[in-house]
Amino acid sequence: MNDANDIAKRTLTLERTFDAPRDLVWEAWTKPEHIANWWGPPGMETRIDKHDFTEGGDWEYTMAMPDGKDFKAFGTYERIVAPEELQTTANFIPMTEGVTLVAIFTEDGNKTGFVFKVIHPTEEYCKQQEEMGFYNGWVSVFNRLNDLLLQKIKEVINDQVENKKSN
Repeated sequence: MNDANDIAKRTLTLERTFDAPRDLVWEAWTKPEHIANWWGPPGMETRIDKHDFTEGGDWEYTMAMPDGKDFKAFGTYERIVAPEELQTTANFIPMTEGVTLVAIFTEDGNKTGFVFKVIHPTEEYCKQQEEMGFYNGWVSVFNRLNDLLLQKIKEVINDQVENKKSN
């Protein structure tokens, strides 16, 4: 079997455009103080337990679920090409294990093209994850990221307005 076809059959992909410059989107993806504000489904608080943003570095986040139990996410950064791409192993306990996340960021003026891929170990596991709500779950997470980006842009604009008033 052709390896590229095999990977395609094991990959779920989301694409969207963020109305924010790529540097800001990259920062939101790579800085723990920002990640804590958008990573996870709406209503879940995220704690950054470990964040070694280097190739070979580990990350670990804990999200408190409404039932009081913890939802763990962890992995190892495999590839970092700032500000264009990152790839990491990932586990989301108790739901998903042994996947690879790939996030690609392309500059488009003041917007950022974004491609997010999750590569699963098998085609069957990929289908199972899709049926479990992969798209709804990640879209809700990226909506939270979008809200954070819009908030950061408003803060920058407000600071610029205040600076003009001061001068």
